[in-house]
Amino acid sequence: MNISYNWLKEYVDFNLEPAKVAEILTFIGLEVEEVSTVEDIPGGLEGVFTAHVLECVPHPNSDHLHITKVTVGGEPFQVVCGAPNVAAGQKVLLATAGASLPTPDGVGFKIKKGKIRGEESLGMICAEDELGIGDSHEGIMVLPEDTPVGIPAREYLHLEGDTIFTIGLTPNRVDGASHIGVARDLSAYLKYNKLGGELHYPQADSIEAGEGTAVPVQVDAPELAPRYMGVTLKNVKIAESPEWLRKKLIAVGLRPINNAVDITNFILMELGQPLHAFDLEKIKGGKVVVRRAAEGEKFTTLDGVERTLSDKDLMICNVHEAMCLAGVFGGLESGISDTTTSIFLESAYFNPTTVRKSSKRHGLKTDASFRFERGTDPLMVPFAARRAVALLKELCGAEVVGQVQEFYPEEMEKKRIELDFARMEALIGKKIGAGTIKELLADLGYEFVSSTEEGAVVLAPSWMVDVYRECDVVEEVLRIYGYNNVELPERVTSSVNSTPSPDPEAVRKRACDMLADMGFMECMSNSLTSAGYYEHVKTYPKEKLAIIINPLSSDLNAMRQTLLFSGLEAVSYNLNRQSSDLKLFEMGNVYSYSEIPAIENPRNDLRCYKEEMHLSMFMCGKGTQYWRNAVGTGNYFALKGYMETLLRRFGIALYNLEYAPAPADLFSEGLEYKIGEKVLATMGTVAPARLKQFDIKVPVFAVEIRWNLLLKQYMKNKVLYKEMPKFPEVRRDLALLLDESVSYAQIRKAAFAAERKLLRNVTLFDVYRGDKIPSGKKQYAISFVLRDDDKTLTDQAVESAVKRLLEAFEKQFGAALR
Repeated sequence: MNISYNWLKEYVDFNLEPAKVAEILTFIGLEVEEVSTVEDIPGGLEGVFTAHVLECVPHPNSDHLHITKVTVGGEPFQVVCGAPNVAAGQKVLLATAGASLPTPDGVGFKIKKGKIRGEESLGMICAEDELGIGDSHEGIMVLPEDTPVGIPAREYLHLEGDTIFTIGLTPNRVDGASHIGVARDLSAYLKYNKLGGELHYPQADSIEAGEGTAVPVQVDAPELAPRYMGVTLKNVKIAESPEWLRKKLIAVGLRPINNAVDITNFILMELGQPLHAFDLEKIKGGKVVVRRAAEGEKFTTLDGVERTLSDKDLMICNVHEAMCLAGVFGGLESGISDTTTSIFLESAYFNPTTVRKSSKRHGLKTDASFRFERGTDPLMVPFAARRAVALLKELCGAEVVGQVQEFYPEEMEKKRIELDFARMEALIGKKIGAGTIKELLADLGYEFVSSTEEGAVVLAPSWMVDVYRECDVVEEVLRIYGYNNVELPERVTSSVNSTPSPDPEAVRKRACDMLADMGFMECMSNSLTSAGYYEHVKTYPKEKLAIIINPLSSDLNAMRQTLLFSGLEAVSYNLNRQSSDLKLFEMGNVYSYSEIPAIENPRNDLRCYKEEMHLSMFMCGKGTQYWRNAVGTGNYFALKGYMETLLRRFGIALYNLEYAPAPADLFSEGLEYKIGEKVLATMGTVAPARLKQFDIKVPVFAVEIRWNLLLKQYMKNKVLYKEMPKFPEVRRDLALLLDESVSYAQIRKAAFAAERKLLRNVTLFDVYRGDKIPSGKKQYAISFVLRDDDKTLTDQAVESAVKRLLEAFEKQFGAALR
């Protein structure tokens, strides 16, 4: 459940930072699983400022680039710009070096100092689409002449940010499945702790009857729909929702559709009451009937799937046919469309068991069913209807027709609970006083029927579906009073075991099992090694070895700094015994020494020593020959594939990593995979000088992963799920003639910058140098996958996207299409 910090502040008076609010929510039983920031533009255009173009001259080495002098209020500096409309005197938006601009993949495009065609460029003058505020890429965005210089883009463009709390609701806390629900609990805590917390419910005036006759409601299954309310509205103008409403929905993860539908979704997230709007023109017979489905009845839901109903399903129908699976999912034919002018608005309370079983029976999980099956607040039904009607009038120009139709034959009473304060304090484990109990319950919405110093009779709030007994009320009191405020007794007889989550040992075992499944054999070697291996090695200098004071032999006189040498020992041992096709791995600790100036006798102080776990992998040989496959060669790319598969398995996003050449003293070719400045993994072909130390005469390929860093990243990883794409992808393959200096990473970045909306994936599948390829050139064969998440792509849209890509490659890299 996503809860907006800004949205909460509309209902509760407080002045607390988001981090403190998250702490309080978890404290009172609404566990915040994640705190994230939502911005109008990802990154908030940090590092982008309004600027003044002082000079603009043609680039001496290009027919379309310009060299400009710009200022953001300080010393002018040089920026190379390719926009055709750049000119001296303009006010523009400038991304300075270090700024990150939004990209479709969410990674961001970082602006760096560099040279373009031999001229230094210290930033980028931006177009609308590069800033993520529009689609135009015809030229840079020119600001009014009176625009002040040096204003952050966030401030100039009035960009807003929000903090989203992801709350892990337990099944009994459906009262927290709305902003008002969370606000009620937060208000109670803040009031008790004298931090403000006045609660403000949204305004919802009574619905006055309009002219005409409303659509009548007939409920044939009152046990399944104890309360049902319907409002008929006309002159509804379907349009895009206002910006404030769209932003609220997007912040909590909902996609805006149109003003009418967005209002029902807004009420759902605000009050926790699901609403449903029907197109009045599609209610055949002019009457709404709430009934059980006929056994075997067919019904096509909004997703286009025809479903066979059970007589246990509750349906919202017109005179002739079903329109909606009550509390679960709407029908294909009855929903709101762009041509809708009149609607029937439904606000109801459905039997939770019925909704849960229907949802499970048909495999449909929706925001509405999530709430109905756990038990919504029956007293919220009229309030939600009034709130929705007020918004429909305001945003859609709607007018009420006739009287509100309501079926509510038997008033649903609040649960009556008798309390004994002494018994409650015994359960709490502390005497907190009858006054405190009464104060907390009043703040939580409990009504007192009677009260004495010894006890009370209360009515539980209608939204608290799991409160039936005194012990349930004790839990409510403790949530706000604070379990941490109940002191532990002097003597505790229980034992508590703490296990990290995820369990590091379980994760380590999972990695080892995965490598074993890939065909690797695990080896175990001694942590003691020869200091001689580290002679003339800059990456792991001999000065940083943990030296053994009384070694058993000169070959075991130091603690290893890396698993590379012990792995090469294992490779050499096996090669000398005619076992030439090797795939080995080892998980083990490595050790290093680092002198701390403030410590006397540092070699004798444990604080100067560091121990961490590494994972190594080794490959060599041609592989075993079988009748169905040819003999291959263990190679760089095979090991790279194994390693990257392992990294992805443990949540490492490879496209977020930085890359650098592997240390030349250890590898003749290879890569370092870096998270910021920290090296996560190193892989490549072991340098001949290192192989010679172990008398190895065949190529060996090795990987070393810093396991502690990998485990730390894995613990941060959150597994996310999203719906499979509904619309097909389109693939286009391009053969590009490029300079040797152009890398695939540059091509990929430029592609996502040029086509932000449709491009989903870029893959290099062939590199060619040779016949008919000029010297200093190479051919990249690259596939581009395009998809629109909202509709099927047309040929015109695909060709336009490919054209934008080609233009970008030609402009930035001088690429030619072969």
